Amino acid sequence: MAESTAKQPARRVRIFPERTLSPEELARRKAEDEAFYQRCRAIFERVRPELIKEHYGWYIAVEPNSGDYFIDIDKEMASQKSRQQHPQAIHFMFCLNETGTTGRI
Repeated sequence: MAESTAKQPARRVRIFPERTLSPEELARRKAEDEAFYQRCRAIFERVRPELIKEHYGWYIAVEPNSGDYFIDIDKEMASQKSRQQHPQAIHFMFCLNETGTTGRI
């Protein structure tokens, strides 16, 4: 009674094929994201030594265009402070610790 059925590979159909990005566009966006991260990281590395002493484990939202940063013990509050000050800007979140990473592995 055991019949073997061969599974066919699942077809992957894009919902919006016209919105597919070219490899060049993907590479450009990746390069822009990396440049943005590096600008944020430079600000974080500059202020981390002075802030880590009193605010270890807190979150810091960095807005690289102005050089502003906002800290809070709550990740959402740090993000909200950044959005209030710079509503149209994008910020990057770090944690005030040795590596700057947030969360667990």
